[in-house]
Parts: sequence; C-alpha cells; structure tokens
Amino acid sequence: MFFSDHTKKVSKRSLPSDSHLMPQVPRGNYFHFQEEKQRLQLKKFLLHRLFLVAKITANIEKKDLAHYYEQVFQSILKHHLGEAVTGVLLMYPTYILHILESSSGTLYRILLDYVDHETKEREYFIQGMKIIVVSHNIPTRIFMQWQVSTIKVPVMYLDDVTQSQSLEEVITEFLTQTHKLALYLFKTVKVSSKGPGDNLHQVAPELLLPEQIIKYLCKSEEFMDPKTFLDMYNKPIHVTLDSEVVWPAPSQF
Repeated sequence: MFFSDHTKKVSKRSLPSDSHLMPQVPRGNYFHFQEEKQRLQLKKFLLHRLFLVAKITANIEKKDLAHYYEQVFQSILKHHLGEAVTGVLLMYPTYILHILESSSGTLYRILLDYVDHETKEREYFIQGMKIIVVSHNIPTRIFMQWQVSTIKVPVMYLDDVTQSQSLEEVITEFLTQTHKLALYLFKTVKVSSKGPGDNLHQVAPELLLPEQIIKYLCKSEEFMDPKTFLDMYNKPIHVTLDSEVVWPAPSQF
C-alpha cells in the first residue's frame, strides 16, 4: 500500500517536468502573415485604394487645386508615418475623379482635411465629395506616382447613359474604365515624369469616363460623404447582448 501511494506521488511530480520536454509548435495568425508579406514587399503599412468624385467650386483655378493636394500630401507625410500617395486626379470642366493609393492613416487625414474645410464653411476647391469605392489591403499599386490631368475639351456623347442604365451598370462601367485607364498609365507613364499632362483626352479619349457619369455618382445618395465615412470609422465596435440589458439574466432549465 505504501509503495502504491509513493508511486502515485512520484508520477504526479514527474508530470510537470515531462510537459517541458514536449516540443513547442510556433503558432502564427493572419495579421502576422500580412505583416511579413508587407515586409518582404518593402512596405511598412498595408495599402488601400480610394475612389473619390466631387464637384469643382466655381471660379477655381484647376492648377491651384492640384498644387493644394501636393501640399496636403507633403504635410501629412511630414507629420505622420505612412506610405507615399500615388494615384491620379482627373479634372473635368466641373467635376473631378480622384483615385488615391496609400496607407489607411494617410487616406484618413486626406478625408479629414476635406471635412475640416466643409464644416468650417470656408471657400474650398471642391464640394459634394462622395466615396465610391474603398479597396482594402491591395496587393500592389497600379499607379507608380501621383499625377494630374486636366480634361480641357469635353468629350461629346450622343445620349446620357445614366438615364437608361441602373446604378449597378453605371458602377460596373466606372470600375471597368478606371481600371483600363490605370493600366494604360502604368504602361506609358515613366516614373518621375509629369504624366500625361493635359493631353489625355487626345491620346486616349476612349479610356476616359464621361463627365455625366461622375456627375451622376456625385449626386447619388447611395454613396457616403467623407464625414459619414469618418464617423463610422471612428465609431467604437461594441455589441450589446440581450443578457446585458435584461435583469435578472435569463436562466435555462
């Protein structure tokens, strides 16, 4: 009996030492996988792509709008860590199409800059901005730099396609055309050059969206303005369970 009890005590004491001999399997998660992927691609932050449309304020010089955005990008990168901004700004006679690629913090501050001007009721370059698409964690950039093009000559169309197409069809055309335009700029525009400049409507008119589509999307209520988007972005995620609002807590039989 004594031998049996002693054996049990010894076996219990030996369990902790045996557990240390078990091989420790390293465990990762999806976040660490994405961090390692970004490190191998020489990127410090995850990249995102933002599609914006807005109306140009009357009597505003388009060159001043382009210069202002350049200053905003430089100021953000100077005071906050983040990825450089790439993309394209297409300035039509009365509307703009703006595609931006950068880290989430940089894009957040670009939108915040617009909201600050809108809430303070100052005369700003653009108004009525809408966010059409946000692409999160894009694998790579499709724009090698940020470039500007002024569409001086409006392209003439026989009919207004927005009158005969649904919103889904208009969005499909919007994304298709912008993707084709991005591939064209990727293949033709050299890094550190000024881009296509103001001749884009001459060299590739078939790749440009009609201004009427941008106007249609800008006035559509289905898309968020930057203030609504940022309010949702800053809203803490908290799910209230039924058991938290009912007292006493329900018990199961």
